[in-house]
Amino acid sequence: MSTTKKDPNDAVKMTSGLDDQMQADLDEVMRKYDRESNTRVWEGWQRWVVGILMVAFSLYCIGMTLFFSGLPETRLAAFLAMIVFIGFLTYPVKKGHVKVNFMPWYDIVLMLVGTACFLYFAFNALPIIKLATRIQTHHVIIGAIGILVLIELCRRCVGVPILCVLGALLVYTFYNQLSYNPSLYQALKNVVYKLFYTTNGVIGTPINVCYTYIVLFIIFGAFLERTGIANFFIAFANRLAGWSAGGPAKVAVISSALCGMVSGSSVGSVTIPMMKKTGYHPDFAGAVEAAASTGGQIMPPIMGAAAFLMAEYMDLPYATVAVKAILPAVLYFTGIFIAVHLEAKKLGLKGLSKDEMPKWADLGKKIYLLAPLVLLVWLVSSGAKTMQFSAAVSILAAVIVGFLNKDERLTFKKIFEALEAGAKGAITVAVACAIAGMIAGCITVTGLASILINTIVQLAGSATFIGLILTMVCCIVLGMGVPTTANYCIMASTC
Repeated sequence: MSTTKKDPNDAVKMTSGLDDQMQADLDEVMRKYDRESNTRVWEGWQRWVVGILMVAFSLYCIGMTLFFSGLPETRLAAFLAMIVFIGFLTYPVKKGHVKVNFMPWYDIVLMLVGTACFLYFAFNALPIIKLATRIQTHHVIIGAIGILVLIELCRRCVGVPILCVLGALLVYTFYNQLSYNPSLYQALKNVVYKLFYTTNGVIGTPINVCYTYIVLFIIFGAFLERTGIANFFIAFANRLAGWSAGGPAKVAVISSALCGMVSGSSVGSVTIPMMKKTGYHPDFAGAVEAAASTGGQIMPPIMGAAAFLMAEYMDLPYATVAVKAILPAVLYFTGIFIAVHLEAKKLGLKGLSKDEMPKWADLGKKIYLLAPLVLLVWLVSSGAKTMQFSAAVSILAAVIVGFLNKDERLTFKKIFEALEAGAKGAITVAVACAIAGMIAGCITVTGLASILINTIVQLAGSATFIGLILTMVCCIVLGMGVPTTANYCIMASTC
């Protein structure tokens, strides 16, 4: 008989090692297939420099949205200048062009030139506003370069489909302008002025909402994730549904809904290996994970960027939009849950054993992790404070709760990582909002919105239901290639 004593921490260390390896494999897969995950690799002192820039950006956004009330042109142009700068630091020209601590010269040129264009507008906003349509040639060149650099950054981090929509509308806009004046330079001047130097284009409503609200909520979600609330939700979902037939898939649905409440994104818990182990087909497991995670952006109280735009476009309190989203969100996840249950019954799958599920008593001890979320819901629903203030206070509450969590205590390193993650998460959303603003600007400037509305009304006749069906079809087709934020802006501007 062996007398060697086993260290009780060995199992924990082994599990931790497996988790690290699984995370590394996941990062590799995401980098291969997901555009937003295909980012540059920085190590050593370069990693710290880039991280500090990201943290500075997050702190700037928190401070400026709370305390600065200057010209919107100044605020939003400066915001986009920083987005361009950190965007090119983060996203390479294409997949496979990722080397450790390497950034090609042309990316450096694009980053500096694009940043300079937006900073020029920020520092000269008032004189340019006074010039109006009398902007000079160098203003046209600066605006055109700024738009082109932003389009290139969008191609890298958002994708090509939204640029196809923008390209078609830009061609139509030029055609529309040339029909009034055959001068190509005059058409270019008008288009650049309206899309770059006014609040009906790049710095329109979408980017204003992004700067004012969305970035703060992205940062709040990053802090919440580091308090351990995501693991709490997964454990809660395991205890709630893990015992039933096909439990792991139901856990994926419930935990994705719960995690979506705090992130507002389409990224949920990765439970595919557990589903496959239970007996689900790999294709079905992947489909469940994708469908459940996607619903995160419609799950109140923190929803995707489009929800904040809805509140702005409809001039409604965000709390009203969140309340109205509860029923659709519940129905969405209920439909997925039923599909998972029926598949489990069909395959005769079993749930998890009692030993694999957490205890209610252990979960009860972690209930305080919900405090920042409850505080946010109360502040937003009461309407006593602004959305910015509510988000800032909730971030502070998340920091306090994180320090109280003994198992996953919030450290200064985690605070640094949360601010850095918030900045990275803001890049894609901000770029999509800026391009959506350009799309909405093209539609507004050319009068295309009224033309499309008249066409839909004529096709629908007196039947409003048919018009709604046509609008739904447009949303679905656009949603196949255009991000949610841009999709909503296009549809809100037209239908």
